[in-house]
Amino acid sequence: MDDPETLKQLVQSMSVGVAVIEPDDWSILFENAKFFQWFPPSEEGLDSLQARLKGIDLERAAQRLDNGRPFRVEHECETTSPATPLSVEMRTLKDLQPARIVVECRDLSKQKQVEYMLESYSNMAEKNARELQKEKDRVEKLLLNIMPKSVYEEMKDYGSTTPQRFEMASVIMLDFVDFTEMAISRDPTALIAELNDIFSAFDRIVELFGCERIKTIGDAYMAVSGMPEETADHAQNIAKVALRVKRYLEKRNAANPQDWRCRIGINTGPIIGSIVGVPKYVYDIFGPGVNLAARMESIAEPMQIMLCDTTYHLLKNDFLMTDCGEVDIKGFDTHTVYSLDGELRGR
Repeated sequence: MDDPETLKQLVQSMSVGVAVIEPDDWSILFENAKFFQWFPPSEEGLDSLQARLKGIDLERAAQRLDNGRPFRVEHECETTSPATPLSVEMRTLKDLQPARIVVECRDLSKQKQVEYMLESYSNMAEKNARELQKEKDRVEKLLLNIMPKSVYEEMKDYGSTTPQRFEMASVIMLDFVDFTEMAISRDPTALIAELNDIFSAFDRIVELFGCERIKTIGDAYMAVSGMPEETADHAQNIAKVALRVKRYLEKRNAANPQDWRCRIGINTGPIIGSIVGVPKYVYDIFGPGVNLAARMESIAEPMQIMLCDTTYHLLKNDFLMTDCGEVDIKGFDTHTVYSLDGELRGR
């Protein structure tokens, strides 16, 4: 395209702002319509690049241009509303004699909009990811409150769990004496607050001895040792939990006007553990070992820990126990039962 007039018309119609500058004094030798629109002459009539592009460090630009490198900077055109973000590039045209500086200005509005949208989407995605992780952590915490960690991991990995049978595990069951009367006569908010406080203490004791809280039903509390992770000391662990729970209540009762007295039964035997219920599932335990623990709890006196002969033989070398005679237990025939009184010293 050799026709200078045609080339000039083409430059004038470009959406890019273009100006040709005299290097010595930064005066504007030529500008197209877009450059004039973005950077009109000042009211004082000054027509140099300094007057038009206020805020741009022309001294730094001159240093880069003298070194043969282009100068690029982002600048805002304040003659539009809202202000238009521009990319300003200056370079020396050495092929011209004398040399000239060409200034090109490009509208970055669409690019900025895309960048803003991408940043907004990114921030939204990060926020959603944080919220999702927070919800995941909350659900995990809730599930770990109703099932053992190993069962939760199996359910998370496979979507279901397989019921497990444990030939020897030990169970503790307890409930509070006269709780129904307490529920009728006392303020329910205060009563439940105390019960929550007590059960939280029980949870800490159960965790201390490596046992697993299974569930609470009303004022009843159940925990187990030896499942889902098997351990040879399951009976000893449950016995220590029972004694520590009793000691905790004795100390609490001594310091508070309201007495919380419980009956405690412990037993050792075969137990099945499984998740039950759809969709409101819970982890629960079943079997004769659990049923006999419930029978032991039902025959215990207030603040007494009862067990039968199977558990007695596992504990007799480490704990103090009192023979309470034979008892005909519904569904289990006759068993010799014992009260658990304490640990042997040095054990």
